[in-house]
Amino acid sequence: MNTTTHRPAPRASRQRSWRVVDIVVAAVLAAVCAVVFWAWSNLLYPLISTASVAYPPSVGLIAGGWLVAGGLGGLVIRKPGAALFVELLAAVIEGFLGTHFGWLVVLSGLLQGIGAELAFAAFRYRRFDALAAAAAGAVSGIFLGVNENILYNYEWAFSHQVVYVVLAAVSGAVLAGLLMWAAVRALAATGVLDGLASGRAARR
Repeated sequence: MNTTTHRPAPRASRQRSWRVVDIVVAAVLAAVCAVVFWAWSNLLYPLISTASVAYPPSVGLIAGGWLVAGGLGGLVIRKPGAALFVELLAAVIEGFLGTHFGWLVVLSGLLQGIGAELAFAAFRYRRFDALAAAAAGAVSGIFLGVNENILYNYEWAFSHQVVYVVLAAVSGAVLAGLLMWAAVRALAATGVLDGLASGRAARR
């Protein structure tokens, strides 16, 4: 006779496990962000890079546009892996849409997603306030800056590379962090996120 009793999974474990709705919403967010990435790469970046010829590192000020998926995914889904999943999937979709950066965008998405994920993990996936959002955007921006210095900016002076990383971190903190935090709060107020962790937190 088996006397083993089956106990329900701890609440924290249940809260962090992915549901079908989480996966579907994450995929939709990635698709939307991929369009943003495409526009950022093909429409905005050529204009800004031309305007920043006098001081190339200043293009880092728009870097946050390529980081919004990680911040948005982490803030909406609020589960381990969400920031990485959405950022990486958005990059893959951007690759299919076509960009002059080619399929290197997938590597960028992977690294940027890891950066955002590490920041949320540092808060043990318990804080999703403005500070956590800004930190996720900033760390993701640092990963972007270092990666792009290696891939594209290797001929720049080291001081220019440092400035680029700093500006990318600031841009990430503002665009992918604080702006996405404000957007999620606004969405949660409408009730469209009620089936997700972010919506339940807003109701509380």
